[in-house]
Amino acid sequence: MENILRTPEERFENLPGYNFKPNYQEVAPALRMHYLDEGKKENPTVLLLHGEPTWSYLYRKMIPGLSDHFRVVAPDLIGFGKSDKPADRATYSYQKHLDWLTALILNLGLTEILLFGQDWGGLTGLRLVAQMPDRFSMIIASNTTLPTGSVPMPESFMNWRAYSQHSETFEIGKIIDTGTSTDLSDDVRAGYNAPFPTEAHKAGARVFPVLVPIDPEDPEAANNRKAWNVLQQWEKPFLTVFGSEDTIMKGAEKAFQNSVPGAQGQAHKILKAGHFIQEDQGEALAEIILEFYQSNTPVR
Repeated sequence: MENILRTPEERFENLPGYNFKPNYQEVAPALRMHYLDEGKKENPTVLLLHGEPTWSYLYRKMIPGLSDHFRVVAPDLIGFGKSDKPADRATYSYQKHLDWLTALILNLGLTEILLFGQDWGGLTGLRLVAQMPDRFSMIIASNTTLPTGSVPMPESFMNWRAYSQHSETFEIGKIIDTGTSTDLSDDVRAGYNAPFPTEAHKAGARVFPVLVPIDPEDPEAANNRKAWNVLQQWEKPFLTVFGSEDTIMKGAEKAFQNSVPGAQGQAHKILKAGHFIQEDQGEALAEIILEFYQSNTPVR
């Protein structure tokens, strides 16, 4: 694989709230994925999957509260955060992201996983569940969907898709700020900008929106329909936690609640938050994850 970029480490120095030890796994030849691995290894595993165009920095408010009870694994998708960034957009595909995450899960030997997936963290995480359901014990879907092209995407998404392809600057920190219900400080915006010192580093972030299957004839739409078939048989615990001010994902939680058997009787939440719910309600989300786990785990 040629022209792989690696963000200089000094870009990540002194980020507010992000003092976690870096870990790396090779998930393809000469391709290194960064991940956080906090808490005791013997604890139950929570897998925190981020989306577009964020990185594990998004989970900095949640990890301290979770790591007292769980092993918390929070990877940076390839093209994001401290992970390697192929500069060629053609390197990225929906399936490649799944392959890279699968390699991480297998390399770390993760089992009995509680998945928290937001945005593309759901598009990837729910496909991983369908691919290897025995490795997952519980699921939380947050401001996400599993599109099959059968329902038109909202205008707000199509506008975002166009912006991602044509914006001259594509400033990541500004994008995150517009997707939150709270105003981000300059330091936090800089934290989201940190992985992307040049336009070339943004290839993965730029291409992600056009990988979302919006046409039923897209092969990934067909693969997502197969994943829905698995979810429609999923009886393990399934929770939705969505943001009230997320215009793109508003109402998407209903599809999960109506279709997934394991979602029945769960304490689904709508929080006062935008699309990047972890930024707006990180500490509350950590508490919700713990409550969800405890309420669905038999006392031994």
